[in-house]
Amino acid sequence: MTNLHRAAAGGFEAGAGLYASGRPGYPAEIDDWLRDALGLAPGKAALDIGAGTGKFTARLVATGATVTAVEPVAAMRAEFRRALSGVDVVEGNAEAIPLPDGDCDAVVCAQAFHWFATPAALAEIRRVLKVGGALGLVWNVRDERVSWVAALSAILRRYEDDAPRHESGAWRLAFPAPGFSPLAERRFAYAHEGPPERVIVDRVLSISYVAALGRAERAKVEDAVRALIAATSELAGRERVAFPYETIACWCRKSD
Repeated sequence: MTNLHRAAAGGFEAGAGLYASGRPGYPAEIDDWLRDALGLAPGKAALDIGAGTGKFTARLVATGATVTAVEPVAAMRAEFRRALSGVDVVEGNAEAIPLPDGDCDAVVCAQAFHWFATPAALAEIRRVLKVGGALGLVWNVRDERVSWVAALSAILRRYEDDAPRHESGAWRLAFPAPGFSPLAERRFAYAHEGPPERVIVDRVLSISYVAALGRAERAKVEDAVRALIAATSELAGRERVAFPYETIACWCRKSD
């Protein structure tokens, strides 16, 4: 991540506003996970790497921990500051974290670790963690057991190219990692509810490799998504819809 993938660099710069409006939040169970699995509470220090517009950072703040955010994309940092003006967000990346050794009780990467699942990044994360500190990885994954969600994913697969994705599972190859305990995992059901324009259309257009497309290609994706909505009985003409996800939360601890 020292050199951002072109989909991340271009897509997140162009799509920061849509990312803020269209991305889902997280289930209530995440708050318990942050407390019980990662040990976050008042008096603790947390780092959010790849914080984006601050969607997950707000959940870290709610634990009472002192939170620092690292985000490499300028447009994302600007959206972050609009949403969370009281939280320190700095330029940086997972292989060059601008914090001292042993500074953090927990490091969290939400919707981000697949971009930098490298030994160098894990070594840098281990550097800034205290002994016994936790690394938490979180993703909202589309629930493709629902037929219209599977059809939406089929549209998107035409444009993925070589952009790293959680769904590929390649990020798991970074584990087991030196100096960390084995990875544990929990899963939670979640639904992002709201107008289809926001929770489906904006969500799709905020995806890095879609936002990085040229205007004509991006319009084709938008047209295909709108056609899917119009052809799906549980979506067409609805003022509010529920986009189903599975939230995956993984964690391990710095062992020495």
